[in-house]
Amino acid sequence: MKSGVRPIVPSNFYRVLGGSLNFDESAEEGVRREIREELNSEIENLEKLDVIENRFIYAGERGHEIVFLFKGTLSRNELAKQDIVHIVEDTYEFDAVWVPIEKILNKEATLYPEADYAKFLKN
Repeated sequence: MKSGVRPIVPSNFYRVLGGSLNFDESAEEGVRREIREELNSEIENLEKLDVIENRFIYAGERGHEIVFLFKGTLSRNELAKQDIVHIVEDTYEFDAVWVPIEKILNKEATLYPEADYAKFLKN
């Protein structure tokens, strides 16, 4: 196994909302589009927090992603009050859940890609 490539152990884990960038789309344009598509909401007060390179192995497949991490406020703030948000994509659908920040900081919930989220999540 190459240095820096880490296997993801099959278990319950979480990922931040988002997706892939379209050709000639900035990271900010991409996150706005993804939130619009996934949550049917605009995002306000958008702030780029970090860029994370993530090399991993999941289900026997190698993966490599560059994650632009943003924070912002949903214009449809009622979504934050829902425990589960059903998301329909072009080729699949899934349920997204809001995970309390404390569970991530206390390592009761695993969030990928791995990063020092405490520096972004603490008030």
